[in-house]
Amino acid sequence: MSAYYFDSSALVKRYVAEMGTAWVTGLMDPAAGNLLHAARLAGVEVVSAFARRLRSGSLSAGHAAAALTRFRADFRRRFLIVAIRSALVNQVMRLAERHFLRAYDAVQLAAALQVHRRCLTLGQSLTLISADADLNAAAIAEGVLVEDPNRHP
Repeated sequence: MSAYYFDSSALVKRYVAEMGTAWVTGLMDPAAGNLLHAARLAGVEVVSAFARRLRSGSLSAGHAAAALTRFRADFRRRFLIVAIRSALVNQVMRLAERHFLRAYDAVQLAAALQVHRRCLTLGQSLTLISADADLNAAAIAEGVLVEDPNRHP
């Protein structure tokens, strides 16, 4: 059993066909038995991504509605959700400053680091799944394994 932390850029790939969709879908398949983690705010980011694509016309209303329904069900049932508490926000501020990250990327990194530390105490490793180059570079600098789904056609 492997543990994965998904940022929003990777989660969207599960519901909208693009580079890396098949690979992300495989990781999230319940039969794979993987532990899936995400920050609570990832829900906001994914819904926002679907809404922006709907508005731009790159996603049809039917596909957007179906993607939202599947995402919400998966997010509720399949993911171990990282809460955003005061201690995490303090780390977010330090990470944003240290790595020059956008706000939500710093939140994603802080949440992934929290899960990473928990996994280490259990003798497990965690891999961050993200298509965001800045977030990935910061995570690597912090000692987290990273996989970019865009490298998996």
